[in-house]
Amino acid sequence: MRKWLPLVTVCLGTFMLLVDVTIVNVALPDMAADLKTSFGALQWVVDAYALVLAALVLGTGSIADLVGHRVAYVAGLGLFAVASLICGLSPNDSVLVAFRAVQGLGAAAMFATTFALLNSNYSGRDRGVAYGMWGAIAGASAAIGPIAGGLLTQGISWRWIFFVNLPVSVLAIALCLLYLEDAHAPARLRVDVPGIVTFTATAGTLTYGLIRANEHGWSQPSTWLWLVAAPVLLVVFIAVEVRTAQPMLDLALMRNRSFVGILLAATLLTLAAFASFTYTSIWLQSVLGLTPIQAGLTGLPLSLAAFVVSAAIGRHLQTRAPGPIIGSGVLLVGLGGLVGAALVHGSARWAELIPGFVLVGIGVGIATPTFSNAAMAAVPVQRGGMAAGAVNTGRQLGFALGIAGLGSVFEARAEHVLAGRHVPESAGVARALSGGQAPYVLRQAPAAVRGQLDDAMHAAAVSGVQWAFLVSGVIGVLAGLAVLTLVRMPAAAGHDAPHPAAEPAPAA
Repeated sequence: MRKWLPLVTVCLGTFMLLVDVTIVNVALPDMAADLKTSFGALQWVVDAYALVLAALVLGTGSIADLVGHRVAYVAGLGLFAVASLICGLSPNDSVLVAFRAVQGLGAAAMFATTFALLNSNYSGRDRGVAYGMWGAIAGASAAIGPIAGGLLTQGISWRWIFFVNLPVSVLAIALCLLYLEDAHAPARLRVDVPGIVTFTATAGTLTYGLIRANEHGWSQPSTWLWLVAAPVLLVVFIAVEVRTAQPMLDLALMRNRSFVGILLAATLLTLAAFASFTYTSIWLQSVLGLTPIQAGLTGLPLSLAAFVVSAAIGRHLQTRAPGPIIGSGVLLVGLGGLVGAALVHGSARWAELIPGFVLVGIGVGIATPTFSNAAMAAVPVQRGGMAAGAVNTGRQLGFALGIAGLGSVFEARAEHVLAGRHVPESAGVARALSGGQAPYVLRQAPAAVRGQLDDAMHAAAVSGVQWAFLVSGVIGVLAGLAVLTLVRMPAAAGHDAPHPAAEPAPAA
């Protein structure tokens, strides 16, 4: 048992940081009411965390190479715990969003060191088992978030979705100091600060532009100003990386079709599998009247399917050709979205979510354990850590962009249905509906029209969820087909081979 304590330590951090990506979803209506703010502001409670985590995984990985992986992991746990405490005590949405971003920084430090620490503590067959179990935890964590969020929000308070991180962080820090080894000496590398800044600016600008489109509409010039700025900043980022001796991301990796396919799959799988959770939670709670616990439990089939599949076959996938594995997993996620779109319509209730969620969970369980190993195997050994970091960046960035993008899909479809039913100010009602404010809208309406308005909002919300599933499903299917076309790699030689994530990236 003692030999698996390092794995438990790493999995605790991974579980906590990935659960926190989605744990706030079912709590958003309660947060909005308690903090007296809009859903547009609270969307940043989700996106600030995912965005900072995505933007800084590669950068914090470089810093971890300088200071040592175990030191960086413990520092990340400590920062995550402090930020969680302040999030739980937040008096307003501004403080909450700011410290969700700080949480993301701590999570990035943990995520960036995961593979190097597993490699330092395991080898041979044990490494394969460790990677299989880590994949199982990672695959199920994002789906467990809404369940945990529902239990804590309804049972105690939404603030406890943050307070619960404190004892877990303390336990993980203690285990880390007692049992976790770091076999690799710190490396003398230069941190690519300009690359970190320009990449963060690019991702943040694009996400903000999408969220602003949800709040103010696509016709506003200010919305397009942000959306046009994003590709301009991307060009700046590329120019910086080309001229940097030790880049955060070696752009030469983008000439490797297998690596590009794996990166694309990681980004779009997360979007297709989990971004719609926010809008299903809003539909289930504010329109259908489910409690936070009930809304969270609808994701249980996804969690169980992902965990069981990944735990059962994850370690066996490490020596198989990754293209068909990842491609089939992403395809199943896409098919799950399409099944959801087919079943969720009209007078649909929560039960219609289950078949699609099971398919998504199976797909996540198949693909997740293979991502990082495949990315590292696709590139030269000295770029392995960078490749794994890029995959983790893509996963979180896909979630952040998916939340913002699917919000526009949900709201546009809801507005279309409301306008078709001649609801006055349909755009404003659709915006309120996408923000979980359906009960408030009904209370403000004249008693004579409440029944008609309630029916219209039910139809609008279910149509918004249906189209969110449809878009997610199409993206998943196309991504799966792209992976099957792009990723052409042989099976791995076995678990005894040294893992490239342990190696620092040298100067380009």
